[in-house]
Amino acid sequence: SVGMFALALWDGRERALWLARDRIGEKPLYYGWQGDTFLFGSELKALRAHPTFQTAVDRGALALLLRHNFVPGPYSIYQGIHKLPPGTWMKLGAGQRDVQPVRYWSLAEVAERGAANPFTGSDVEALDALERVMGNAVRGQMMADVPLGAMLSGGIDSTLVTALMQARSSRPVRTFTIGFHEKEYDEAGYAHAIAAHLGTEHTELFLTANDALALIPQMPAMYDEPFADSSQLPTHLVMQLARRHVTVALSGDAGDEFFGGYNRYLLGPKAWRRIGWMPPLVRRGLGRALTALPAATLNRWAGPLSARAGIALPGDKAHKLGMRLRAQQTMDDLFVSLVCEWSGAGDIVRHTTIPPNLLDQRERWPRLADPVARMMALDALTYLPDDILVKVDRAAMAVSLETRAPFLDRDVIEFAWTLPMAMKLREGKGKWILRQLLDRHVPRELIERPKQGFGIPLDGWLRGPLREWAETLLAEDRLRHEGYFDLKSIRHTWERHVRGEASFGHRLWSVLMFQAWLDAQAVRH
Repeated sequence: SVGMFALALWDGRERALWLARDRIGEKPLYYGWQGDTFLFGSELKALRAHPTFQTAVDRGALALLLRHNFVPGPYSIYQGIHKLPPGTWMKLGAGQRDVQPVRYWSLAEVAERGAANPFTGSDVEALDALERVMGNAVRGQMMADVPLGAMLSGGIDSTLVTALMQARSSRPVRTFTIGFHEKEYDEAGYAHAIAAHLGTEHTELFLTANDALALIPQMPAMYDEPFADSSQLPTHLVMQLARRHVTVALSGDAGDEFFGGYNRYLLGPKAWRRIGWMPPLVRRGLGRALTALPAATLNRWAGPLSARAGIALPGDKAHKLGMRLRAQQTMDDLFVSLVCEWSGAGDIVRHTTIPPNLLDQRERWPRLADPVARMMALDALTYLPDDILVKVDRAAMAVSLETRAPFLDRDVIEFAWTLPMAMKLREGKGKWILRQLLDRHVPRELIERPKQGFGIPLDGWLRGPLREWAETLLAEDRLRHEGYFDLKSIRHTWERHVRGEASFGHRLWSVLMFQAWLDAQAVRH
């Protein structure tokens, strides 16, 4: 089977329940025993509706939420409730209790097989092959008997999907963009220019802090378990905008994981080249020296100089580098630190430790010789299904919009993993081959700019229009009464952020989303 699905099938003859989930994890499926009852469903709220449901929070999952801004599978925020892993099925027969998921497709194996049998043709041959495989995926996903459109952020991935759609459409494709009034976060102007070049029928909407504030109360119900990727807010608004005009929309999601788009794939090796040669003792000593003085003091001393060099909060950056120098023995260590938002999360959540998980179990990592390929595979196994696809699915389903991602087509994924790294990372930039393919459709100057991501101006909003809301959720009495977090750590982080001594918006967002979720569930333990 190809596509996105989560299914449950009852076999009346065998008296057995089958559960299965799509290869990458586009659709959710939760399951678990509560007493003598086996519960399953695509939403936690469906499980919560059962009278036997226990609402005890899994503190280990909460620690992982703080570390990553999402709860990685197979865990959920509730004790005893799991996510069925992508690419697996499970069969529960009468009288059975302890059943384990069985894998029918493995992304790790696809990556290993691709690396072992790399594409050996020229750049042009690779480009032609990519255009063919991506074009087929787009054509297949454009099949719909309802109005169809595309999310167009102005970045490489969504622009390529839109360009391939428009090349296969006899009428202008409907495209949708969210913009911000804060210039450093706004890509709406680029998307507008691309839409004009491709001749799409374009609609844009600008997001303000007030729009975000109005949306925040809906997040716990929409996401069903605490979810703290703050781009959930603009994502939902662009889905809402698209739904006014279309029923199905294509997106550029997953281009980063399969074609080398995230900054860490370039910055990780660069940083390691600078520090990896040092003897561990020297590296740790330098790390201790960088963290010896408070970040705020370094910000004050180095502020004027660093401002001229275009570096904000030099003390915070020195501290971050110092912590990494102290902890890193290999480039894999560096990668793990780059994807951890709150590295001491096991100490911040009271009465818990970090549970077993893929990032900490290196013996389970895909067997790939190239450390950057390992990074990409791990992102595709964790960040993609548990952050990106969760964000997109819940935001779209909340407005009954069906989203489709051509980069998640099985043939595209399998082809991408055969491409040598030099066809992904080249000339100091990621997604080299996607850029080359895009050159056939869109002028380079409309695309050529630093990668922004789909962020919101969270740090500033938390010091301003969202401050009162956040302060209520992080009130000292409340945190003490609930007993989930180390009070001193949370208050210290919040106070430093508010004073502008550091920018901890993304770190705090996971705590705030958990607190907002607690309010919505009225869970008190």
